[in-house]
Amino acid sequence: MLKDTGESGFDDHLVVSQIISGQKELFRLLVQRYERAVYGMGLSFFRNKEDASDFVQEVFLKVYRSLSAFEGRSRFSTWLYKIAYNTAINGVNRRKEYQSFAEGDADKLISEDNDPEQVLLHNTAKKAVQAALEDLPERFRVCIDLFFFFDRSYQEIEDITGIPVNTIKSHVFRSKKILREKLELLPKNI
Repeated sequence: MLKDTGESGFDDHLVVSQIISGQKELFRLLVQRYERAVYGMGLSFFRNKEDASDFVQEVFLKVYRSLSAFEGRSRFSTWLYKIAYNTAINGVNRRKEYQSFAEGDADKLISEDNDPEQVLLHNTAKKAVQAALEDLPERFRVCIDLFFFFDRSYQEIEDITGIPVNTIKSHVFRSKKILREKLELLPKNI
């Protein structure tokens, strides 16, 4: 019987060990837990829903085939995101494009039911952030996405991308400074 660990649900390490032991149907729990985040990463890299959906399938197929290689020295999510990141980078290298998670339509932060003024302010702010992000070098955008939008620690970002922690810290710091300078020019009511 799986033990519910509270807010995050079932313990990923336990689920993985039980899948490896033969309870293959439990893999659906991992897919349900991480599918949305992997899809968001797919949208960042591939810019369309169809390719992002194909990406999700490819990533989870690789994860399933590689489960026995998961040693449990890191969080399962870090290991999964590393596979997803490497799969995406290989796909992007074939296409030579990357769009920040914040630039896409992956996450609706405001409801269509809000009043028109709120929607207008939100859309204006979103466009300003998107424009500022587009000016960042790709290596900065990847670090910003993983840090802010995927809530990964510096160490996890290093594990995922292979970029040293101090370089990641520098990229995030410099990105925040650049974004702050660009966004300070916006009207204060946005």
